[in-house]
Amino acid sequence: MPSAGDTRTPGRISEAGAPRGNPFGARFVAPLYLGASLNPVNSSIIATALVAIAAALHIPVGDTAILISSLYLTSALAQPAAGRLAEEFGPRRIFVAGITLVLAAGIVGSLAHSLTALIVARVLIGAGTSAGYPAAMLLIRRRAEQAGHAAPPREVLGGLSITGAATVAVGPAIGGLLIGWAGWRAAFWINIPVAAIALVLALAGIARDPDPVRFGSPRALASRIDLLGMLGFGGSLTALMIFLDALPRPDWAALAAALVLAAALVGWELRAAQPFLDVRLLVANGALTRTYLRNGLTLMGTYVILYGLTQWLEVARGLSAYQAGLMLMPMGVLTALAARVVSRRAAVRLPLIACAVLLLVGAVATLFVGSGTPMAAVICVTAVFGLTSGAGTVANQTVLYQEAPAAALGTASGLLRTFGYIGSIASAAITGTAFHRGVSDSGLHSIAWVLVAISALVLVMTVLDRQLARADRHHTNQPPAGARNPGPAPSAEPTRAEPSRTESRSTDMTTGTHTTPALDPARTALLLMDFQPVVLGVVPDPQGVLARAGEALAWARAHGAHVVFVRVALTEKDAAAVPARNKTFSQAAAAGYLTDGTAATAVHESLKAEEDDLTVRKTRISAFASDTDLRAELRARNVDTLVLAGLSTSGVVLTTLRQAADEDYRLFLLADATADPDPEVHRVLMEKVFPHQAEIISTTDLAALSTAAG
Repeated sequence: MPSAGDTRTPGRISEAGAPRGNPFGARFVAPLYLGASLNPVNSSIIATALVAIAAALHIPVGDTAILISSLYLTSALAQPAAGRLAEEFGPRRIFVAGITLVLAAGIVGSLAHSLTALIVARVLIGAGTSAGYPAAMLLIRRRAEQAGHAAPPREVLGGLSITGAATVAVGPAIGGLLIGWAGWRAAFWINIPVAAIALVLALAGIARDPDPVRFGSPRALASRIDLLGMLGFGGSLTALMIFLDALPRPDWAALAAALVLAAALVGWELRAAQPFLDVRLLVANGALTRTYLRNGLTLMGTYVILYGLTQWLEVARGLSAYQAGLMLMPMGVLTALAARVVSRRAAVRLPLIACAVLLLVGAVATLFVGSGTPMAAVICVTAVFGLTSGAGTVANQTVLYQEAPAAALGTASGLLRTFGYIGSIASAAITGTAFHRGVSDSGLHSIAWVLVAISALVLVMTVLDRQLARADRHHTNQPPAGARNPGPAPSAEPTRAEPSRTESRSTDMTTGTHTTPALDPARTALLLMDFQPVVLGVVPDPQGVLARAGEALAWARAHGAHVVFVRVALTEKDAAAVPARNKTFSQAAAAGYLTDGTAATAVHESLKAEEDDLTVRKTRISAFASDTDLRAELRARNVDTLVLAGLSTSGVVLTTLRQAADEDYRLFLLADATADPDPEVHRVLMEKVFPHQAEIISTTDLAALSTAAG
């Protein structure tokens, strides 16, 4: 995943017919919801076709399990890959390409006469449908930025979850109806009309990606998308799936291969310039990693019931595929209702705890289900899992959106689905193991005991996750998601020099209008650079600039933004290592006025650091040339926006701003908290150069630009 945030400024991105009226109207969201539902529909609808497929092809029912695992394996690999490709080539292009592939796969499956051909169709379906969800997440974020929203409306993200969660549960009922009416081929040909409709809606309702495709050389492209990382991820995951699919007769060679490939993948990703699987981020960002694990375990429990109970109803209770699907209909309805309720909430911790508790309750209840259990009681048990699925899917997606770096949202969204598919494949292995001697009550109870262990683990993980409570406190204090950012309030009598209108706002070159991008303090770091006595002494009005830096610091403290103090200083070893060809620092090293440990190179005493602040010492001009890996620290804090203030404008501010722009951060520059020894150089940079990479604002703008309550 890329290491920094997406800096596409709302005013600079122009979708054909920039959002007018409701930017999230039906024309925009309908193709996203339909495209994102293709994968879960195909994941669940096949459940009611397995028995019929086995009979038609004259193979054991157990052999058809590969039709489940092949789609899940492909999807687990393709979801984050599609997200990465959407980040690189544009989400609309990848979204449309995926739907087109599903259309072709529907034709292949409809004409298939062998298990091999059906496997090919399922692989194609998995690859094509995997583009829907990560591309939709990126398109929604882009749309929110275009409309000047701090975040998309909760109902929009909730709708994405609802369509996915509800179709998983309703899929068996739809599948049972279709298969009972048109035979097992309906599980494949249904993709043809649905994909065709989604394709037409996407072409009509989603504007083209604004950025042209840039391929470059094959080597450069492979590096940008981290092709080796993708292949390593795919290899290790495939080996793991082979091991799980072989249960209850474990393939130890496959497990060993999975571990070796995983170790090699980690080693490669730690060295990759743009890692596909950002190992450092996963280690540093515990909240994101726990979300992946929690989502995977929850879906493992849901799918164990979905597949296990469906087979049990058909074999042990003698229901037809259609009847078994109808039995699960209440589960689908409650999934949608629970998802809708949770999507309207800003807080996520309570829904996630409720989800874990319901999962445990359902698992215990399944222990008492048997051949003599009334059907009404069985339906009640499935209903509990419907509530679990709806609440868990929406809440985990919300946490992902909050915690994932903005520029890596496509890959991060794909990984969320990948962990879900790993859980789904594991659920198929659990079901296959429990029913390997035949579908029976005892096998169902074995599944239930496994589910009890899974749900207990999810409950413990959720209750002990303190980050969920901290995130709730922050996000419940924000204005409603989807609210338009008000922009800075006008001042009748400004008391200090303010940036000009052309400096402080991005201009949409299509419409000529100015758009103020939102500023989310939770993803923002204030960089106070070189506010040291040795530098303050050479700029005009040092006390005024220092006072305004203090105001920016107070804003960061009040609104929960991250704070980074940057200072320049050389140890004796650093000074000795400066080559003579470095004109600036060789002179500084010889003169000794940047010596570390002196009062001159300390951060000014008026700017007090606190425990959670980050202080970096740099040995060159840029803030990124420090003894601390500033990129990794910002990435670990999920920072995608930087507010810069520093001395001097032509020194640390210029070099850091240019480098941060190349790192894809969104940038704000505090014009009144920045100064240069040469006022004319300061003016030219502020008026002619910096507005192309950053929003030029003043410290008085910060509170109004912030999305948090003041």
